[in-house]
Amino acid sequence: MTAARRDSGYASVWDAIEAAPGEAENMKIRSRLMLALRDHIEQQGLTQAGAARLLGVTQPRISDLMRGRIDLFAIDTLVNMLHAAGMQVELRIAKAA
Repeated sequence: MTAARRDSGYASVWDAIEAAPGEAENMKIRSRLMLALRDHIEQQGLTQAGAARLLGVTQPRISDLMRGRIDLFAIDTLVNMLHAAGMQVELRIAKAA
């Protein structure tokens, strides 16, 4: 397997469960974006209905987000939701180790 490893384990859970390194990177990005959104919703004390209004999506969509249904969210969707929440996404690109 070509996934990045640290010592005797994988660098992340995504490296362990995704066969392709590129897909593992995609999942890492999506998970970080989703966690940022979930944390923002919780810190603001928003209900799912209130978060849905703020982010311009439906309440079931927020439920999926809060339950970590990563397979239902694309990176561009998450970036748009973060922008609607008044947050900014910063990107850093580096050579692979």
